[in-house]
Parts: sequence; structure tokens; C-alpha cells
Amino acid sequence: MELRKNIRYRSLAKARIDGVTEGETLLKDISITGCRVECTSYSEITPHTRYRIEIIPEDPANIGMFELWAETSWIRIEGYSGEIGFLIVESPKKRQFERYVDYLAWRYAQGSGKTGSTYPKIPNEV
Repeated sequence: MELRKNIRYRSLAKARIDGVTEGETLLKDISITGCRVECTSYSEITPHTRYRIEIIPEDPANIGMFELWAETSWIRIEGYSGEIGFLIVESPKKRQFERYVDYLAWRYAQGSGKTGSTYPKIPNEV
């Protein structure tokens, strides 16, 4: 059962979360209301807390870095890595954020749906 209002588009962007300094952080998918980030090393992320996330889109997008302010919705830890679901609160560079989501939607449409995703809503996990 799909509970999301907006389709999530798979991403190849790099990400930096304030306070996460080790390992690699990747933006796995994004919509205008939320995103999922994968961290390759353990990080102390607090549930239901706002974080500043810097997004560095992949080169083919031809879109500069932008930031998001987002609140943790769920956290899934597996060993020394994990995934974090965020609800997007705001984007100071809103136009670049919107252009990136539009680019991913276009890429999704061009790829016959191979790069889009509609993950079911994950209940609050910690």
C-alpha cells in the first residue's frame, strides 16, 4: 500500500549532513517533501531533529550545490552504516532544489521508469 503523496526519484548525488564527518553520504532518493540518505559509516543522528544537508548533484544534472533543512523521520542502522529518512522543511536555494527534482523526473520519464521509485512509507524507526 503506497502512502506517499509524491513520487521519490532515485538520485546519484553526494550529500553532506552537518555533524557527519566520516565515510561517504549519498542521497539515495528525493521528492519535494522528503529524501533518503545512506551513510557508509556510523553517525550519531538524533531522531526527530533538524539537520542541514548539503546536496551535490551528479554532473549530468548541470545543477550547482544546494542545501536542505530536513527533519529525521526514521533511522535504520546496520552495523557501521545506515539509512536516514528525512522530511524536507525548507531549502534556502529553492530554485536549484526544484530544478534538481525536475531533472530527476525528466530522467525517470526518459528511462521508462527505471530510475524512479515509490517506496512505501516507513513507520518511524530508530
